[in-house]
Amino acid sequence: MAVTTAGHSRTSHFDLKSAQLPAVAVVLKTTDAAVFAADLAERLAGDPEFFDNDPVLIDLAPVREAAEAIDFAALCAALRAHRTRPVAVRGGSPAQMEAAQAAGLIAAPEAPPAREVREVVQEVVREVRVEVPVEVPVAAPGAVVVDKPLRSGQQVYARGTDLIVMAVVSFGAEVIADGNIHVYAPLRGRAIAGARGNTAARIFSTCLEPQLVSIAGIYRTTETELPESVRGKPAQVRLDGEKLLIEPL
Repeated sequence: MAVTTAGHSRTSHFDLKSAQLPAVAVVLKTTDAAVFAADLAERLAGDPEFFDNDPVLIDLAPVREAAEAIDFAALCAALRAHRTRPVAVRGGSPAQMEAAQAAGLIAAPEAPPAREVREVVQEVVREVRVEVPVEVPVAAPGAVVVDKPLRSGQQVYARGTDLIVMAVVSFGAEVIADGNIHVYAPLRGRAIAGARGNTAARIFSTCLEPQLVSIAGIYRTTETELPESVRGKPAQVRLDGEKLLIEPL
């Protein structure tokens, strides 16, 4: 990057580029920071090393209409105590967003509406019958099938059923299903199974390299390198209680 000044040029010592940062979404369901802190401590009591300085996006949509003020300083302190880094907030009322920004959080874009997601699905999805030589549980009847690569920024949601992806899920893309997710190609983006709370849902991939995996709201980012036994290999993700397990197939 060259910068011209006063008739001569010099070389800059930095570049400015766009970037994407995978983050854990915390959907807030109470305005009481003490109740949230206690609930978070209870959930992570069995695995205090679950997070590893993961960035956090706080979603305020469920409490947007609440009259009570939110103590964002206490909220962020509770998150930091469990090795996370709250950086952004979205979905709140104007007063909530103003208070959050005063506490040092940035305002993130709103999640895309469901109508836009359906349009994307209609564009890239068609149902096909396939025979797959990988021994995994059979997908639910009426599963949504994607047979085209998903690029960064694209999102597919299989409402009420499983999702089968026959091509690569690129870094920055997102696949969501109320049931299981099957990716018979490299999984490099974000995969969210059991989106409506199905704790029996699983994620399968023939080449597991994800930014983030989630089942029934339990998230794990993979900025920390996956074990050699599953990295880039056929693997599954499932829940054991409230802990995500990543295992080879």
